[in-house]
Amino acid sequence: MDDSEAVTELITARLLAFGGRGFAGTVDASTHAYRHLAGLGAPAVPLLERVIEDGTPAGRAYAATLLTELDEPAGRAVWERLAGEPGLISYYQGCVCEQLSLGEYARRSLRPG
Repeated sequence: MDDSEAVTELITARLLAFGGRGFAGTVDASTHAYRHLAGLGAPAVPLLERVIEDGTPAGRAYAATLLTELDEPAGRAVWERLAGEPGLISYYQGCVCEQLSLGEYARRSLRPG
């Protein structure tokens, strides 16, 4: 996967999962894209900004998460901007899937700890 493919994948991401899903531990293409961009480090920031502007709710959550890891103040500002967004996310943690709005996910991400 190259940088452009990773950005396109996150812009169209259907779900949010940072690890494997289900009993088989299937890793989604969007998770691979997230990992690819994470491997770039700081040079990924302009790519993440594109995903934040043009992405699905799940893609925007991936981008804001990674931006927070790379530049905490910038990431926090994005989470604050996304805190009112209504778009839905299917968020997977292993076998458990939770449906929540991007705004709710953003508010959770702003909580300390």
